Amino acid sequence: MRALTVIPEKPGSLEVVELPDPSPGPGDLLVESLSVGVCGTDKEIVRGDYGRAPEGAERLVLGHESLGRVREAPQGSGFTAGDFVTGLVRRPDPVPCGACAAGEFDMCRNGKYTEHGIKELHGFASDMWCAEPERVVKLDPTLGESGVLVEPTSVVAKAWEQIQLIGDRAWFEPERVLVTGAGPIGLLAALLGVQRGLDVHVLDRVSDGPKPRLVRELGATYHHDDSETVAARLRPDVVVEATGAGKVVVDVLAGTAPYGIVCLTGVSSGGRVLRFDVGAVNRELVLENDAVVGSVNANLRHYRAAAEALAAADPGWLGGLITRKVPLAKAEEAFTAQPEDVKVVITLDGGAA
Repeated sequence: MRALTVIPEKPGSLEVVELPDPSPGPGDLLVESLSVGVCGTDKEIVRGDYGRAPEGAERLVLGHESLGRVREAPQGSGFTAGDFVTGLVRRPDPVPCGACAAGEFDMCRNGKYTEHGIKELHGFASDMWCAEPERVVKLDPTLGESGVLVEPTSVVAKAWEQIQLIGDRAWFEPERVLVTGAGPIGLLAALLGVQRGLDVHVLDRVSDGPKPRLVRELGATYHHDDSETVAARLRPDVVVEATGAGKVVVDVLAGTAPYGIVCLTGVSSGGRVLRFDVGAVNRELVLENDAVVGSVNANLRHYRAAAEALAAADPGWLGGLITRKVPLAKAEEAFTAQPEDVKVVITLDGGAA
């Protein structure tokens, strides 16, 4: 079978190679890949920034945002041939820590977890892959190709869960949410905010192209002014930060309404020094009972919530998020950004043996 691979930490090693077809173990599903999404993590791995191949392997199969169709399913698994599915990215550590033992492997305490397409497990960018039924989520077939959005949606489903849990420490009736960043994570966070009946605002740098249009079609409000100005004007009850940009993070921390919650989902790159008044931010957080939380990855509960949220969304709007589809044979093109990109996917359907 074909597989999209890299040699971790070796720039320029991206290559489609032939690998042996997978052999499902007792109780495993055999899944035919349809597509995988490309995100910033994939691009960083391709650049050689990080990544770890499975033990004994030189190459790592990429792809953690998956859409597949079940080819073989054991009796009693809850799946049948033809089901559309997505695979969970993270697996609990083998120790396991308390969080992993409780099924909250997205909150692993000791860092010994593994991740498909990222850390010590092959990803889903191959013609076929195998997984245990409990590591796979069945999707509404009406989602079609938009099913590849489940993994990024699971990330924001977890973020919204964290926001709700923190809000429930006391009376909590948020009205306005600001999402910073109109990439896939930001737009999907906005979708879930709209589904919660909130007044949703999205901030990004661009003033034209698909992002402002997608925000408007969602029924939300788009902004491209300075983040400090927008936050001060809106005074949001909730902020979902999806840029990782240092200035934006600082601006939204100081710009919420009292009892505001900021959920950080964007990962900042190091090396840039930003001067800001730590004392003023501390004063704001303390005197207004504000809260800040970081959120990454997702567990089975979040994947299921994501699948439900996407099934309830407008199919046309979801389809608009996928702005470019690249066949596996030309996969390298997916890692070069284009001006109109929102979500780029690599298609594999039709190439399985």
